[in-house]
Amino acid sequence: QVQLVESGGGLVQAGGSLRLSCAASGGTFSTFVMQWFRQAPGKEREFVAYINWSGSNTYYADSVKGRFTISRDNAKNTVYLQMNSLKPEDTANYVCNYGPFWGKGTLVTVSS
Repeated sequence: QVQLVESGGGLVQAGGSLRLSCAASGGTFSTFVMQWFRQAPGKEREFVAYINWSGSNTYYADSVKGRFTISRDNAKNTVYLQMNSLKPEDTANYVCNYGPFWGKGTLVTVSS
């Protein structure tokens, strides 16, 4: 059973930065395709970013392209989401995903 635990969320002013982490256990992380999603209050979950097993291929939602960077450290079984130039509309619970497995998320709040 794969477990995913996110951390790094918090309150930040618009224009600021945060780095989220997602630590995986219970499987061979180096083979996982990992994704970040987010869900804002009252809204549906939306895709944020994708990274392949080696980190050589990434993909972003248009809303975060150029501001967010996904990366991974397979030696640490961890995927990251560096978020820069944050906007109030980035406020959401950020969740990492591998296949059918989901973490509980970490809350990011961006104040204007």
